[in-house]
Amino acid sequence: MAETPDLLDRAEGLMSQGAYEQAHKLCLAALAEDAREGRAWFLLGVIAADHDNPVRAAELLAKAVDLTPDAARHHAYLARTLIALNRRLEALAAAERAVALTPADALTLDTIGVVFTRAGDHVRALPFFEAAVAATPDKASFLYNLAAARQFAGDFEAAEAAYARALALEPGLYRAWSSRVQLARQTRERNFAGELEALFDPASADPDRALHLGHALAKTHEDLGDHPASLAWLLRAKSAKRKVIGYAPDQDAALFAAAAETFTSGMRSQGDPSHEPIFIVGLPRSGTTLIDRILSSHPEVTSAGELSNFALLLKRAAGTPSNLVMDVETFRASGAVDMARLGADYLASTRPLTGSTPRFTDKMPLNILYAGLIHQALPNARIVCLRRDPMDVCLSNFRQLFATTFSYYNYAFDLEDVARYYVGFDRLVAHWREVLPADRFTEIAYEDMVADQEAQTRRLLDFCDLTWDERCLSFHENTAPVATASSVQVRQPLYASSVGRWRRYGEGLAPMRRILALAGLVGSTS
Repeated sequence: MAETPDLLDRAEGLMSQGAYEQAHKLCLAALAEDAREGRAWFLLGVIAADHDNPVRAAELLAKAVDLTPDAARHHAYLARTLIALNRRLEALAAAERAVALTPADALTLDTIGVVFTRAGDHVRALPFFEAAVAATPDKASFLYNLAAARQFAGDFEAAEAAYARALALEPGLYRAWSSRVQLARQTRERNFAGELEALFDPASADPDRALHLGHALAKTHEDLGDHPASLAWLLRAKSAKRKVIGYAPDQDAALFAAAAETFTSGMRSQGDPSHEPIFIVGLPRSGTTLIDRILSSHPEVTSAGELSNFALLLKRAAGTPSNLVMDVETFRASGAVDMARLGADYLASTRPLTGSTPRFTDKMPLNILYAGLIHQALPNARIVCLRRDPMDVCLSNFRQLFATTFSYYNYAFDLEDVARYYVGFDRLVAHWREVLPADRFTEIAYEDMVADQEAQTRRLLDFCDLTWDERCLSFHENTAPVATASSVQVRQPLYASSVGRWRRYGEGLAPMRRILALAGLVGSTS
């Protein structure tokens, strides 16, 4: 019989080739020889993680860590699995244990960087991505992660260089193409339309590939001033993915209705009394990142980024069985949740990202559905809802390449679906406006901020009970990392070019406009 190290060497080799079943058998054979072989437990954990079973993976990797506590990669992979399970504090602790063991191999370093990135600590992540690339400079995926981290940090020139190196190694790395094109305005003298069109295959079995490449081409044609061509590429890019996801608008309509029922007229709030949180909510691409940068330019405010903490804690407290964090069942079960405990748990869950300043922002747009529950759990928290012209914000959502693993943005693959989602959103905001106290919930129109930045900033700071600070007008000088789709735009002064953008697309947006017009949100003609 082969020696255990040989069995596990062979198992790792098979895993690199995708032969998981054979690798699994070899790991079990190794454990039959020695049940305390930590490496075998580690490989079984990796196999479980690669097969979308993070709960089982965490159990197996925890066993590996117990048996071999001096193996940095075991801690790193456990951290990555825990962050996938939204167990952020445990994930960070595991990552720090991996760091303390001073790993030198590129994969472990890259994995640690991924954990810190997903935890929202992009500054902490960057040196690990740098070290991974230094250790293995010819790995395109490591270069991609480094490029993205540099982009979040605002080092666009270095990000471009890393994207270019990644694509030189792997020209078909479609995620790098879509990210690279977003870094800078494409011009007739410098663009990648030829390369992108050559890579785009409408018959491809991979809808994500078409999605990324098509979005890159749409951005290119928009920059070149050909908006009909840009829209045509978006429609081509999204069609295959929409068929795969099988989006049902009625599900979102039910979510909006259930959310509204969580707080109605006459309900009282008896939650945690903290004044710390400022929730920035609204539709994506409506200006939430802009408001976050303005507020976090104030010396008393820290940006915690886009946190899923409130939704996750509510789900855990409600104890509903579905595998969805946000669903109708959880909203309906929220009435039995201890709101003061929920508020306190939320605050604790934001540490150590928060706590260094008196106030912090949480700019998860989807928290608009939780506004009533947030007010119950944290009655002194401020909730700032961003509004934007319906046509502009619907177009911006359609133009946005959202994470395809996040089902709550599945409405963004079709013009009519985006418009229907907006109608539901608008009705929910009207409900919050009616039932929530005006000194706890307010709306800010993106167009108003563009038209009179200082007046709107003063109104915003006053609502948040913050003193005036001139630095809030220079939000583009804020050096903190930005990991949203606005990572490039918010490092520039405020501009008005996106106001009325939809008019450039002409009749191509007619399906979207019809839905909004039927709801009375826009006129039937331009």
